[in-house]
Amino acid sequence: MAVTFRENLRTKIVATIGPATAAPGMLESLLETGTDVCRLNFSHGERSWHEAALKRIRAWSAEHNRPVAVLGDLCGPKIRLNTVCGGQATINPGDQVRFARGEDECVSNRLTVTYRRFVDEVEVGHRVYIDDGLIRMLVIDRSDDELVCTCTVGGPLSTRKGVNLPDTRLSVPALTEKDHEDALWAVQNGFDFIALSFARRPSDLKQLRKLVDGHGDHTAIIVKIEKVEALEHIGELVEQSDGVMVARGDLGVEMDVWQVPLLQKGLTRRCRDAGKPVIIATQMLQSMISAPMPTRAEVSDVANAILDGVDAVMLSAETATGRYPSAAVEVMRRVAEVTEAYRTEATRGDVTVLSPIGDGCVSAIAEAAAKAAVHLGARAIAAWTTSGETVRMVARYRLPIPVIGLTNDERVYRRMNLLHGVVPMLADPPAGHGDLNTLMNEKLKAAGFVSRGDVIVLVDSTQPTVRGTTDTLRIHRVS
Repeated sequence: MAVTFRENLRTKIVATIGPATAAPGMLESLLETGTDVCRLNFSHGERSWHEAALKRIRAWSAEHNRPVAVLGDLCGPKIRLNTVCGGQATINPGDQVRFARGEDECVSNRLTVTYRRFVDEVEVGHRVYIDDGLIRMLVIDRSDDELVCTCTVGGPLSTRKGVNLPDTRLSVPALTEKDHEDALWAVQNGFDFIALSFARRPSDLKQLRKLVDGHGDHTAIIVKIEKVEALEHIGELVEQSDGVMVARGDLGVEMDVWQVPLLQKGLTRRCRDAGKPVIIATQMLQSMISAPMPTRAEVSDVANAILDGVDAVMLSAETATGRYPSAAVEVMRRVAEVTEAYRTEATRGDVTVLSPIGDGCVSAIAEAAAKAAVHLGARAIAAWTTSGETVRMVARYRLPIPVIGLTNDERVYRRMNLLHGVVPMLADPPAGHGDLNTLMNEKLKAAGFVSRGDVIVLVDSTQPTVRGTTDTLRIHRVS
């Protein structure tokens, strides 16, 4: 089957796989509708369930000759309530609530959590938020074995709801024992990306990198920005990661929620300048968990992220547990189509000025390719890559034309599917310098992507199988 070029859709869609996709054909429907990256969330589900989902994704990708990347999302040191007695309880404003040591069941006036040092590290005057801040408390007293809080915003409690501590710096490690096991399993099963949850400092990222590399793998690491502490080291975290996820759920609880939109824009710009893919996540189409259509505000949220030039937008519960998973992907795709068409028209002829990064030669050639493509009205830019680096450098210019990423490495092929505007293709390495012309003629004409006379800007290497040797820019007219 020929490669499908989605040339008018440059923003990639990440969909979380969960119980909503367990029914026969539902996962396949999600992929057919336009999912580029599948997220498996290790916070939920058994290992066997994730393994079965992975096999189905890989099988569909092979059958349809379309790259689908798989991202494993680590739990991280998320603090949660223990089991709530009877399944649910209610806390009212003004109630006094105690947090006790241990693993006893929670009742409305006495709670326990999964973090053992909770009572030791949370101090008087600190805020305690439950269920993404829907329930809010303030610590007013403490003893050796419990914290005493007063409830400022009440609501219903249920088992395993998350707990956030916006004022507390915890000593909990970034990688839990479960994270170690999940990361190793992801490496052994060929995941394309691993997402590091609740990163606070560069050492957290290095710890995961050491674990992954120590098992002979180079799985790409996505750092999730969801702690205020991470913002203090954001430059190093972006530089040392392979990509960034702006996880607005926990981030919007850890800081004032009205600061999140501008922070999102700033992080998007920083990642683009650094040539690192950026994913915007959490509650993008939240109402579609239970409704067949999104709200106008949600559509505007997605459109604004796309206007900012993000690499990908992500669906979480909408596709994991929602009633309309395929419809949510379809809405995301349609919003991307119309928004990108507007953005293309508004920026026609513009090539953003970006600072050189990484390998100076690759960076210079990527800039020259972008300018040449716009100046000549090229149909596409095509780049041969062994690591994905060259294509990443070109993609950061957010051009109105596709960037064809050719590689003979299947892992690189799938990873490139997260990059803005990139159409990955598998191909044998060019036999010699200049053979990329022939390769492009054959591949793109066979797919019906180009016609005779179209101009393609080619980025190539005199040593195509050696990493870091990009050194050639050519203008090719399709024969």
